[in-house]
Amino acid sequence: MKRHLPFLGLIAGLVALDQAAKAVVVKLIPFYGNVSVIPGFFSISHIHNRGAIFGTFSQSGSPIVTIFLAAASLFALVMVVVYFFRTPASQMGMKVSLALIMAGALGNFIDRIGRGYVVDFMEFHVRRAYFPTFNVADSCITIGALLLILIFVIRRP
Repeated sequence: MKRHLPFLGLIAGLVALDQAAKAVVVKLIPFYGNVSVIPGFFSISHIHNRGAIFGTFSQSGSPIVTIFLAAASLFALVMVVVYFFRTPASQMGMKVSLALIMAGALGNFIDRIGRGYVVDFMEFHVRRAYFPTFNVADSCITIGALLLILIFVIRRP
């Protein structure tokens, strides 16, 4: 278990950062509010995502969809946790990528269970082109998944 402690610390720190950032946004920015940080490029917004990644299924409003998404994310989280503990600590890149994915999944799972939705707040845009609003947990999942793909591509014989 000792060999996993640094990675578990990383997960705990990232989940804490995600939850703290969301709490600050909820407290300081009204729902659907928007604060321009870098005009024409980056804003902090306060939205609720009841769907999956990039707002998929967010318009349904059905509690069944919320339950399904929570169950699916819990299943995925369990699978990543199992793989994480089976991966040797010597495989640093793999452990970090799995830790990032776990932290992101856990951060959004906490929101989904506690609030019934995920708080998203980072918004990038160029003129009228907007990237879907996201949060720290989404960033962790995305970076972890990209790192995982990179590791698998590099390992190919």
